[in-house]
Amino acid sequence: MGAGSWGTALSIVLAKNNQEVRLWDRDQSLLLEIEKARANTRYLPEVPFPRQIVICDTVEKTLENVRDVLMVVPSHAFAGALRELKALLTVQHRIIWATKGLEPDTGYFLHQVVERELGVKQSYAVLSGPSFAKEVALGLPTAVMIASKDLTFANELAHYFGQNTFGVKTTDDVVGVQLGGVVKNVLAVAVGISDGVGFGANGRAALITMGFSEMMQLGNGLG
Repeated sequence: MGAGSWGTALSIVLAKNNQEVRLWDRDQSLLLEIEKARANTRYLPEVPFPRQIVICDTVEKTLENVRDVLMVVPSHAFAGALRELKALLTVQHRIIWATKGLEPDTGYFLHQVVERELGVKQSYAVLSGPSFAKEVALGLPTAVMIASKDLTFANELAHYFGQNTFGVKTTDDVVGVQLGGVVKNVLAVAVGISDGVGFGANGRAALITMGFSEMMQLGNGLG
């Protein structure tokens, strides 16, 4: 669900692993462009789509007879997207998201949003890690984490996604994986400022080292 650069890249990863993928986006003109070109000409024009990717123009078609629903929408649109799906979800559906961020108005982690919108019994997992969509789509080496309270589910997803250039590890630390995806952006901005004012490699190394330590302290503080 979501045919931006990251959603497209993850679709390509799954398709290269011979998983059938149904790709949907709210922007119908984008879907028409993708269907015609068999590539996402707007976001990743240099990467052709494998045949396993099927473009769907409705949410109903996308969810029909599937089990796993991968959400790749911005964090500010995450709750609304879940509400849109809710009436179509059954007990067989499992939710995965590759969205980095918190809910803007509440500061909730996205697993808290899932539990609020879909109930605490909903099966869910989160995929996150240091990754640029273009490099993932081109098959350059990348490592990510999949976190779920249900490690059997997480390991199943790791099998779907994992390949030589897309390494996947699993954990039950749902909070930690989401926290890393959020706070690393703060550290990245600080490093950019340091570079911009000319503080050099030593300043950058100090910021990254101290920032990483603070990230771990925050993670421990949140359990």
